[in-house]
Amino acid sequence: MSAAPLVGYSSSGSEDEAEAAAAAAAGRSKPSGQNPLPTQRFPVPDSVLSMFSSTEEGPEDDRTKHGGRIRTFPHERGNWATHIYIPYEAKEEFLDLLDMLLPRAQTFVPRLVRMEEFHLSLSQSVVLRHHWILPFVQVLKDHMASFQRFFFTANQVKIYTNQEKTRTFIGLEVSSGHSQFLDMVSAVDRVMEEFDLTTFYQDPSFHVSLAWCVGDARLQLEGQCLRELQEIVDEFEDSEMLLRVLAEQVRCKSGNKFFSMPLK
Repeated sequence: MSAAPLVGYSSSGSEDEAEAAAAAAAGRSKPSGQNPLPTQRFPVPDSVLSMFSSTEEGPEDDRTKHGGRIRTFPHERGNWATHIYIPYEAKEEFLDLLDMLLPRAQTFVPRLVRMEEFHLSLSQSVVLRHHWILPFVQVLKDHMASFQRFFFTANQVKIYTNQEKTRTFIGLEVSSGHSQFLDMVSAVDRVMEEFDLTTFYQDPSFHVSLAWCVGDARLQLEGQCLRELQEIVDEFEDSEMLLRVLAEQVRCKSGNKFFSMPLK
């Protein structure tokens, strides 16, 4: 299997990632730099903004709450880490499979821990000022309104790192549904461009992250470990049906706020 691509995780948490950041999604080429926010502002009613007045500064950064992970961008008051993704609802059988995969991987890298939530990223983690969140979400909803639900399969074990190589992930890469994800990313990128934010990677590897660890552990996980993990997936009972999932909604996480956009 080829060398692992970089993934678009922030270094702060599982989806600050929205984690994003783990979550995340993934790409094989580095994105262009993030530009300043546009000078034009969308009008937002005071009645709507008041809904967020108590949390305008955003969540405080506490590394003890996210396993010692280091942020890609510093926490600043009024800045909200924002991430767009498709949630992956873990069934009991999926967790059973993970209970087989993680101990095997931990024989190679003991510090690996399981992801708390599962998703497929449609964007990198970007920074929004508080007053841009609601206009951003509304434009995103408009762009997502035409998309249909679809099935995808994620069954190929891959090893990923974030851009800074401060974290390593074990993921299941999408083997069917790739074209639908590309169409959705194209729509998300248009939203990002409208707000002068960083777009997604040009050659993304859509995947569900299963476990992570601090540091670059690719040398330990690729090769023999990767082959053994793939064998577990291939031989797991009903894995073909288990890892075929219906994408039903797009979700945006900004700071500690979640916005869901059901697909048609």
